[in-house]
Amino acid sequence: MPEPVLLVLDADPPPRLGALTGRVRVRYTDGAGLAGALPHADVLLVWDLASDAVRAAWPGGGPRPLWVHTASAGVDRLLCPELVDSDTVVTNARGVFEQPMSEYVAGLVLAFAKDLPGTLALQGRRRWRHRDTARVAGSRAVVVGAGPVGREITRLLMALGVEVALVGRTPRRTIHGAGDLDRLTARADWVICAAPLTPQTRGMFDSRFFGLMQPSARFINVGRGPMVVEDDLVDALRKRWIAGAALDVFEREPLGPDSPLWDVPGLIVSPHMSGDAAGWRDRLGEQFVAMYERWATGEPLPNAVDKRLGYIPGTDKEA
Repeated sequence: MPEPVLLVLDADPPPRLGALTGRVRVRYTDGAGLAGALPHADVLLVWDLASDAVRAAWPGGGPRPLWVHTASAGVDRLLCPELVDSDTVVTNARGVFEQPMSEYVAGLVLAFAKDLPGTLALQGRRRWRHRDTARVAGSRAVVVGAGPVGREITRLLMALGVEVALVGRTPRRTIHGAGDLDRLTARADWVICAAPLTPQTRGMFDSRFFGLMQPSARFINVGRGPMVVEDDLVDALRKRWIAGAALDVFEREPLGPDSPLWDVPGLIVSPHMSGDAAGWRDRLGEQFVAMYERWATGEPLPNAVDKRLGYIPGTDKEA
């Protein structure tokens, strides 16, 4: 029986797949060569997290891989109707990014509450200006997105004494449904987006939403950029509808040097790095190798995405 063919949509540095040597034929391609290589692959590893090539190449003719794994939490860059309707299993990197992302969010909450951006700005101007800061304990947060990232953010913020309301698509046990979001937002000090990008969540954070927030509240997005109407956020910050915001993801990445977002008062911009703690690529490679071991023996794959929903559905057990 011929060795299975593993096709890697490559990025630099490449994944470490030495543990699979002699058991699988590994082929590498870039976005331009993907369409021609897909019919000859049994498995596709999407290592290039910023590529939309799968969505463009998948509708072509010929056989398609039985399994597609993306080295990211989101699958919105992959899914197209042809892939959704196929028998191909899609898996993601659930389990790798949750803790670093929650730490990043907690760091932003603390930085805002203690005015660390203001301290650094004053230091740069050699100005000594004493001022009071806010308490984190006792404040209220709404975390939008009840998946693993949102749950880990909730856990860490609660450890800091924050009262957290976790909001998912549908209510279950300790999770609020989407119908509760407006009410919870109106009394929150922190609104944190950690949700997947779907047709329902695209553009959900707009002028109407920012108008619901308290003038003292802050907005943080570590989910997906297109969920935020960026012009509306800029307008809300400039009009002081809200006190501040932090974006780690954007409609278009990388953020160009001429983007108005760089200069908006009260906005912290970071380059899509909230989940990228040291060694993250090694952990992604190790995760894929472990999943390949299961696939090769016919075992069910963990982290299987519901392709029609666009994410891994939660369960009552996880709530």
